[in-house]
Amino acid sequence: MRKIELLVPASSLEVLKIAVIFGADAVYIGGEAFGLRAKAKNFSHEDMAEGIAFAHEHGVKVYVTVNILAHNGDLPGVREYLQELKELKPDALIIADPGIFTYAREICPEIECHISTQANNTNYETYRFWYRLGAKRVVTARELSLKEIQEIRANIPDDMEIETFVHGAMCISYSGRCLLSNYLVGRDANQGACTHPCRWKYSIVEEKRPGEYMPVFENERGTYIFNSKDLCMVEHMDDVLNSGIDSLKIEGRMKTALYVATVARTYRKAIDDYLESPEKYKANMSWYQEQISNCTYRQFTTGFFYGKPDENTQIYDNNTYVKEYTYLGYAEEVDENGFAHITQRNKFTVGETIEIMKPDGRNIEATVKAIYDEDGNSVESAPHPQQKLAVDLGVEIEKYDLLRRSEA
Repeated sequence: MRKIELLVPASSLEVLKIAVIFGADAVYIGGEAFGLRAKAKNFSHEDMAEGIAFAHEHGVKVYVTVNILAHNGDLPGVREYLQELKELKPDALIIADPGIFTYAREICPEIECHISTQANNTNYETYRFWYRLGAKRVVTARELSLKEIQEIRANIPDDMEIETFVHGAMCISYSGRCLLSNYLVGRDANQGACTHPCRWKYSIVEEKRPGEYMPVFENERGTYIFNSKDLCMVEHMDDVLNSGIDSLKIEGRMKTALYVATVARTYRKAIDDYLESPEKYKANMSWYQEQISNCTYRQFTTGFFYGKPDENTQIYDNNTYVKEYTYLGYAEEVDENGFAHITQRNKFTVGETIEIMKPDGRNIEATVKAIYDEDGNSVESAPHPQQKLAVDLGVEIEKYDLLRRSEA
């Protein structure tokens, strides 16, 4: 079996650190330009440098997205950006555009190039094409089955790597190449500004009856006609790990630290358990199923892996997430009193029962004994998000442990 990488997204320096601590082998991030998640917080030059250093200290790789489809006006800025990345030394660049790929090979040939799913990589000849040009890895199109991926593996050089999404939101458009957002609101998905119109509620207007909105129904179940369930392959690691894939990719470069920690930890354990013993993996299946549902999701599907999706992979009656936990913050430091110092993400109060989520898989219930503000004053709760707090939970807590509250 090939060495398997767990590749986890990070929207910010905080989330990168959580991804690293909670089990990622590699993290992919975006800078402030030329990536396909313009609405994500993304990384400044300084944060990127710190994040790469932190990851490398922990033996984790960092890949930077430069995966827009560039227009002429983008090209001078792309060259400058690649010069910056050359200094920062990430482990790879994720690229979709052949022009940007050409610049990357010229400006920073020492950095690996990985070909984004946006490049519509659906067959082994495409992989061979990119390999001959110097690409180390190609990300499969989301529309491929496991059988097709196995065929690609059998027909490409052994040292070429395959990366495949195994978890997260699905795009309605082929390989994510969507024009809906640009057409409807002038924000181009292929330039990083997608407004996710696939999640909107649609009606029909008849040409001669302006202002009369008629609902769109599919079998009378609702109107969210483009709204896919989320991909989840944690129950199928046996098939995935034996398919010839090198890197298992988690979608979610706009997700919270709670989401990233939950998914990274669950897939880390599922991968490690299967590699240790398929029997152990099967025995722990209920744990993976329970844990993976502890972050926001839209119900789950296996996408295209076992054939083309049907009506059961869509959600027709709403576009909301299932949310079982709320993120409160993580232990940025633990002082000599055993108090966790956090930046509060959501309000909580003294006397509440919360959970400490640990990288090793444990979830420990704790009652909030006391909360102190930045001046050391005891408070019942903090009224504002992003407040710096010290929290006494009455139990041992370690740096990077994550705090969450059950909404059940």
